[in-house]
Amino acid sequence: MQAFRKFLPMFDRVLVERLAAETVTKGGIMIPEKSQAKVLQASVVAVGPGSTNKDGKVTPVCVKVGDKVLLPEYGGTKVTLDDKDYFLFRDGDILGKYVE
Repeated sequence: MQAFRKFLPMFDRVLVERLAAETVTKGGIMIPEKSQAKVLQASVVAVGPGSTNKDGKVTPVCVKVGDKVLLPEYGGTKVTLDDKDYFLFRDGDILGKYVE
């Protein structure tokens, strides 16, 4: 069983896995680890049920498992599951969703 299947985010939280940083340029030049830009793209691996509004109704999360999203440069809570790093963000903190 995969780690994120054992973890369900609460309320409007979204669990994401950051995509790997580019290590080689298009021209084939290796990029040192210190020079690599922080990866702001991630894949959604788990979502909470949504937040409750003032009327008591649940507002669903805007993304679903498998979506590719754009994250803010700072924020999120680091979560380690089965020796792998994931990040937990509120639904409203996610900047956008990539569409194909």
